[in-house]
Amino acid sequence: MAAGKWKLYDTAKVNIGNGTTDLDTHNFRIALFTSSSNANTLTNSTLSQLTNQVANANGYTTGGNLLASVTWTQTGGTATFDAADSTWTASGGSLTARFAVIYDDTSASDALLCVCLLDTAPADVTATDGNTLTIQFNASGIFTLSGATTD
Repeated sequence: MAAGKWKLYDTAKVNIGNGTTDLDTHNFRIALFTSSSNANTLTNSTLSQLTNQVANANGYTTGGNLLASVTWTQTGGTATFDAADSTWTASGGSLTARFAVIYDDTSASDALLCVCLLDTAPADVTATDGNTLTIQFNASGIFTLSGATTD
């Protein structure tokens, strides 16, 4: 199984640009959504607009995990957003998800940042009771922003 690329929500680009979403200082969470969710619709802007988050059971808590060790660094002309991998342990049943969503937990509206399809088949990803579901971020970061300079 191969996960898809992280895609920025349309409003996330504006929120980053105008400072509404501060990648340096805000807290971010990662939440899981089912195959019947609209999480992959990039015109959504807030967590409350998303449907069918994984149920609050079996080792998953509604709202997802707080991202740990978040970094926003710049090298040359490329800025990179990254965090430690996030893990859930299935307990009392299986955890099944299709999408992972990162959102700004500091903003009043829980502004959406980016979404990832967990299996590009596409297929659900399941951790059975006692096993873990881990979102392992790319070694190069969750996403990068770069651009060419003009004269």
